[in-house]
Amino acid sequence: MRHHQQQYVEAAPGIRLWTERRGAPDAPALLLIMGAQASGLGWPDALVDELAARHQVIRYDHRDTGRSTTTFDEHPYPITDLARDAVAVLDGWGVERAHLVGMSLGGMLTQLVLADHPERVLSATLIGTCALSETPYVAPDGTSVPVGELPGIAPEVLEMWSRPVEDRGVEAELDRRVEHWRVLNGRQLDVDDAYFRALERRIIEHTGTHIASTAHARADDSHMLRTDELARTKVPTLIVSGPAEPVFPPPHPHHLAQVIGGGSAHVVEIAGMGHALPPAVQGPLAKAILAHTESVHT
Repeated sequence: MRHHQQQYVEAAPGIRLWTERRGAPDAPALLLIMGAQASGLGWPDALVDELAARHQVIRYDHRDTGRSTTTFDEHPYPITDLARDAVAVLDGWGVERAHLVGMSLGGMLTQLVLADHPERVLSATLIGTCALSETPYVAPDGTSVPVGELPGIAPEVLEMWSRPVEDRGVEAELDRRVEHWRVLNGRQLDVDDAYFRALERRIIEHTGTHIASTAHARADDSHMLRTDELARTKVPTLIVSGPAEPVFPPPHPHHLAQVIGGGSAHVVEIAGMGHALPPAVQGPLAKAILAHTESVHT
């Protein structure tokens, strides 16, 4: 594809991150931040290309995923370092300010950048995530709900995550990953096993191994709350609500909209969406993101 570049970015001493940019280099930058243990190739090409029609879209492999440095076992790091990596990726491409789009853990990392480096953020889009805030959720009837009492992760997801990941070869690992996507997809949209198998086979080829990393699940997740900073932010924020979301189900998106300050956040629901990016949601999601980024005066 035209304007398709790859490069490694030095995020910290001894840490190199694989990155890719698609789209015109003079277009407004949009940084895609994937979830835990996920390569940047978890952002489907079709979605990236739709966004790249209007943006220079940058995606990257977190440390301990894809082609980036594998370091956790020798040098453990906290989750907050992954947010610093996102800023380092912007630095590596010479980008002063960008639209950030984060999914799952990537949505939490986006909130960390939003809170700690608001000067780098043109807008934020949060998908399939929860608020890094202790502010209670106010229900439509006015009831105040403590954060700890909001709906939790679906039992079928917790059961899947509790299973030990064993190396039984590439095809068995692909079977496991497809089953994982089936559970994460939720119960409203059909799951195309062949689509997710092809996606994961490409990620395995990109990574060079089928052995799944567990680094991010073992990383220290303390010091992530940003209650006051999120309440103060003025950065325009889109929150994507998936009605079939099994990890951070509604009303988590509306809680996020409440805790991000100054009326700067709004919620858009993507029909049938769970905690995955199957073809059925990619077009509506791209449309929502582009409408959001284009509404921001840069």
